[in-house]
Amino acid sequence: MARTFDDATRRNIAELCAAFARLAPADAAPTLKRAAVAIALTEGDDGSGTAFLLTRRSARLRAHRGQWALPGGRCDPGETPVEAALRELDEELGLALSKRDVLGMLDDYPTRSGYLITPVVVWAAGSGAIRPNPEEVASVHRIGLDAIEPDDAFSFVTIPESSRRVIRFRLGGQQIHAPTAALIYQFREVLAGRSTRVAELEQPVFAWK
Repeated sequence: MARTFDDATRRNIAELCAAFARLAPADAAPTLKRAAVAIALTEGDDGSGTAFLLTRRSARLRAHRGQWALPGGRCDPGETPVEAALRELDEELGLALSKRDVLGMLDDYPTRSGYLITPVVVWAAGSGAIRPNPEEVASVHRIGLDAIEPDDAFSFVTIPESSRRVIRFRLGGQQIHAPTAALIYQFREVLAGRSTRVAELEQPVFAWK
């Protein structure tokens, strides 16, 4: 069921995020580089529901080029995850938001490539048109929240290289993997009122570097 992009939906999602108890960073967190991504909620393409923004990374980038990702990146020195997520939204998509637009944060997710990612949920209304930075973003997509609700939207597989399950998010005919899939999955669970942990969900081997 589509969630109308309005104040009632904003309040509902803010309440669900407030009810979610984030886990403290793992003991290994000091060895990881801090990063943040934005789960930026906006109006869907058809204007009838709420969606989140998903990007395809530019082929010009040094790391993870061409991969699906939530807007975000590494935290600058002295920068909080919220500040980093808002800055990256502005730099990547031209969306100028403030801390007043933040609805909450999800669990930190440690990556195989040495980052600890903090997902920040933000409400991107009245922020102007999206203007992707071609140096960082190849394309931007609005994914309706109804696309992540079905049970078969996510799948779990095993790989020889790890005892942990690899999570995948099915988007059309493509598979999006962790960390992006894990963060979207936890957001889906928060929307359903569940506190499902995702730090142990595995990434595919190609994302380990």
